[in-house]
Amino acid sequence: MAFIHAKEHLQKYRLENNIIEFETSSATVKDASEVLHCEEKEIAKSLGFLVNDNPILIVMSGDCKIDNGKFKNQFKEKAKMIPFLEVEEKIGHKVGGVCPFGVQKNVLVFLDESLKRFSTVYPACGSHNSAVKLSLEELILASEYKEWVDVCKNIE
Repeated sequence: MAFIHAKEHLQKYRLENNIIEFETSSATVKDASEVLHCEEKEIAKSLGFLVNDNPILIVMSGDCKIDNGKFKNQFKEKAKMIPFLEVEEKIGHKVGGVCPFGVQKNVLVFLDESLKRFSTVYPACGSHNSAVKLSLEELILASEYKEWVDVCKNIE
């Protein structure tokens, strides 16, 4: 069902033809980069956190990790990931398919600065065996993001 919600969301932006489904898993950054024949850093991974007990998603480059100090500076509290068993309920997608498309209405989406290095990125599309190829501009539009943030450890 999450895949359908993500697809319906992308249809609003005429991006459903960019969806790619696989015979094998694309649930991890490594799996996705292998099946897509791209570098791990080009995967746009979406991580769920609780801020003031409200769910948020941070979409970041696949080679990045959260910098706890930057997160606390941005959100005024310590980074607290949504527990594994609660992700689907709070976000609308299971772990392995989490993306900023077709999420629960109360979920705020933030895009991390690490994505600005790329013209094309590959977020998941609601299932463990799908992705969507998007230009950075298409991701900006379709994610309905709240704001850009800088919450990842410095890279490269």
